[in-house]
Amino acid sequence: MDSLVARKYRQGMEQKTDSTRTLNEDLSKSERTREGILSAAARLFRYEGYYATTMRDIAQESGIEAGSIYYHFQSKDQILSEVLDIGVRQLYEKVSEIVRSTKGNPEDFRKTFASLIDTHLTFLLTDSDFTSANIRNYPMLSDETRAPHRELRASYAEAWGSFLNEAKRSGHLRGDISTTVIRQFILSAMNWTVEWYNVDKYPVHLLAERMSKLVLDGMCLHRRADIEGLMLTPATPVNVTDNNGKASKTRAEILRAAARAMRDNGYKATTLRKIAEEADMKAGSVYYHFKSKEAIVDEVLNAGLSDLLTGVSAAVRKFDAPCDHHTRIATAIWAHLDFLFKASEFTSANIRSYGMLPNHFRKRHRGIRQEYGKLWDTILREAQEDGAIRSDIRIVPLRQVMLGALNWTVEWFDPNKAGVEGYLSLHEFSCMLIKLLLEGICNREATPSTGQDTP
Repeated sequence: MDSLVARKYRQGMEQKTDSTRTLNEDLSKSERTREGILSAAARLFRYEGYYATTMRDIAQESGIEAGSIYYHFQSKDQILSEVLDIGVRQLYEKVSEIVRSTKGNPEDFRKTFASLIDTHLTFLLTDSDFTSANIRNYPMLSDETRAPHRELRASYAEAWGSFLNEAKRSGHLRGDISTTVIRQFILSAMNWTVEWYNVDKYPVHLLAERMSKLVLDGMCLHRRADIEGLMLTPATPVNVTDNNGKASKTRAEILRAAARAMRDNGYKATTLRKIAEEADMKAGSVYYHFKSKEAIVDEVLNAGLSDLLTGVSAAVRKFDAPCDHHTRIATAIWAHLDFLFKASEFTSANIRSYGMLPNHFRKRHRGIRQEYGKLWDTILREAQEDGAIRSDIRIVPLRQVMLGALNWTVEWFDPNKAGVEGYLSLHEFSCMLIKLLLEGICNREATPSTGQDTP
């Protein structure tokens, strides 16, 4: 009798154990599915954009039935929120660990700085679709969507700020520019790499080494860059109106509306209906002037790059050889920023949308982008040949990092706040960035650079 009770007890316990094991296995499978959904969403948000990605797209990418995704997430917004959080939290924890481990050792400034740069770039370019998805989508999200993530992003910025402030107190950083601007400058240069760096061609650590050197010491060979002769010529954007007719003016307004919509929402989320709403007209009326959204986007993209190429070319054409290369470079930087923030909404639309454009669009506009790159390569190479900038810097990576630092400023600098206490005008801001790019962030009196390091 006792043995029978004992057997039934053991059988009951075994059934309970089997039931618990099955529950745990189901829970584990559910968690794996959930993680797969988040990973798939991060990839899609990174390459396609949040607004252009549907729940069906995410389900298909993660290999589950479309309806099954709602068992794990109530909405796309909930998925986005978790993707954004993971993207910054992983990076924040790693960077904070580096900063904490080196606190109180100011003599390791350069080594620590290089490690922070390498960490940020590695997460952004190779290790985490979540980080890339955050960086590429956050600027185009609504204030309501961004609000829950501001605290974590601020904490990440503070980790960098803590490191930079201690470096400044120790005499490593220049004293004439706030650490806030320096931090934004550094993060801008790194974040834009998602738009141009080819990780299959060059290892990330090589980019990190070159970027670290450029940011620390600048591109100038001399101790101070002379930019007193900066030629601040008002930018003249391309006129998208062919004549003074009503149809031409309406057409131009549609293009400007499309540029604003693309600048704020990205390419895929910019529909003909959204363009029409921005232009304050009926959606059907747009077809009277343009046969498709692609035709509109083509003109917007072309106008943006044409503005930039024409404007910067005109600005530097005033310098006849032999010229003051520092002032020439500074003038080109100023012109680039002027078009980006003031002279052309088409330029900012191009810059902010290009990374998520379909390949056929990129291919059609690659020529003019390459032409603009070659213009900068010429400016920088001639300066290097005349000894005005460092001999140990390669021109193409220099140009890419420099333009990246400039282009990403559209995500955080607001020229409309000029005059408010604590905010800079576009002119003041441009001059500050010019100093950082030409001279670097380091205190040159404390650590002068020879400019002759190994390439």
